[in-house]
Amino acid sequence: METNRKYLDPQTLAKLQGLELRARKIVEGYVAGLHKSPYHGFSIEFAEHREYSPGDDLRYLDWKVFGRTDKYYLKQYEEETNLVCYLLLDISESMQYQSDPLALSKLEYAKCLAAAIAHLVLMQQDSVGLITFDREVRTLVRPGSHPSHLKQLLHVMDESPAERKTATGPIFHELAERLKKRGVVIVLSDMFDNVPSMMAGLKHFRHRRHDVIVMQVLDPAELDFPFRQITQFLGLEGYPEVVTDPRALRRAYLEEFGRFVAALKRGCREHQVDYVEMRTDQALDTALSNFLSRRSVQVG
Repeated sequence: METNRKYLDPQTLAKLQGLELRARKIVEGYVAGLHKSPYHGFSIEFAEHREYSPGDDLRYLDWKVFGRTDKYYLKQYEEETNLVCYLLLDISESMQYQSDPLALSKLEYAKCLAAAIAHLVLMQQDSVGLITFDREVRTLVRPGSHPSHLKQLLHVMDESPAERKTATGPIFHELAERLKKRGVVIVLSDMFDNVPSMMAGLKHFRHRRHDVIVMQVLDPAELDFPFRQITQFLGLEGYPEVVTDPRALRRAYLEEFGRFVAALKRGCREHQVDYVEMRTDQALDTALSNFLSRRSVQVG
């Protein structure tokens, strides 16, 4: 129960009541027929034929086609399956950052986001899985749809400290090959990595026909650079500490950071990846409900 309270605020969940995570693209299905599956099974709506292979169920042989062609073909039908959501949580060291006087670090905020999304997905009777990563995949919890699955996800998040460097691009390539069932892939990360490498990895997800959402979790100090006094900046992910007058480099920093974010947004737009900025000073329910409401309109 303590872990539940840590990441799932009842007031936040109450404000998200009635919202759904909906698939923008046709993935491998969605609950109650909201989306047709691009896969085929034996259901009620005829789709096409395919050749018989040893071991196939003979009940679905099309004898009329056999009579015309002397070849065995099976009838295939449309099936509708539930949405699968994969949560990709960045636990690299840069996610530890937390400026004063905020209550949550980027990682803690991302974990709360992941917990709220997982709760919503399970409440709509869909499946959700969790992958934590830095320079390699640290944990992979396969998608599940039972309400008790949330407890496992929260436990994994609670046992996931931010200690290492990241290698986002290669991780995305690896996961694009490992996540076989099409679904909604949600990346929760500050995305502090090489943009072309990340875009290549995200493109790989899209090539595998996943619907991809990037939630870039940022501290407001990273966006606004409010520092005025001589400051000691602590290095993360292998970078050294620096003592400097922030006023001397504020303009250059903001220009460079602006170019980085603009390149990330442009890449997401080009590859049909949904991008949303999540500031850690914004109320979680407001940020998430705004995004889900906007997405619902886009796919409605």
